[in-house]
Amino acid sequence: MRLLSVNIGRPKVNPWKATGETGIDKRPVEGPVAVTVPGPKGAGDVGLAGDRVFDVKNHGGADQAVYAYAREDLDGWEPELGRPLSNGVFGENLTTRGLDVNGALIGERWRIGTGGVVLEVSCPRVPCSTFQGWLERAGWIKRFTEAALPGAYLRVIEPGEIRAGDAIEIVRRPGHGVTVALAFRALTREPELLPLLVGVEELPEEARELVRRRVG
Repeated sequence: MRLLSVNIGRPKVNPWKATGETGIDKRPVEGPVAVTVPGPKGAGDVGLAGDRVFDVKNHGGADQAVYAYAREDLDGWEPELGRPLSNGVFGENLTTRGLDVNGALIGERWRIGTGGVVLEVSCPRVPCSTFQGWLERAGWIKRFTEAALPGAYLRVIEPGEIRAGDAIEIVRRPGHGVTVALAFRALTREPELLPLLVGVEELPEEARELVRRRVG
């Protein structure tokens, strides 16, 4: 399991939302990248130096510090989208190889490289209109949701530095069995799965509150 690339956003005008700009255009960078614990949601802060979000209501903060997507899943989307998909094109900060990102457990921890970084899987990514517009694919939100291959947001447990080529080691796996993909399905199209999320303390508070409201 390894990190194929570390991807940082290039701000650009966002014609798909009234947020002014977007950082979804993420591209691989050379050399080490500092990883820190970001400030609270609402400030635009994320976990990687040089990156930020602009839709501060829905993105950023400690529970969405870093976004990871598997190269294998990008490869799987290429025939359907009809074009090559470069690392970072889904807006992911980390493009991985050999790691089942969607099969990762909520609360699972990854140690990356030798720079001291430990990240914890917090929740799945939920697609938005910016993502659909960026890929220029009508109906993409629905299709991405149906596939249930959302990729994972991570929080920073131990800061440090990472770079392309770093090894990834799973150092903690909770016993609840709730994966990123299962959590995504429960929170989107399959509410009958929501009871499985009750008691998963590693989910962000917003998600746990939603589960409490819907399950009762």
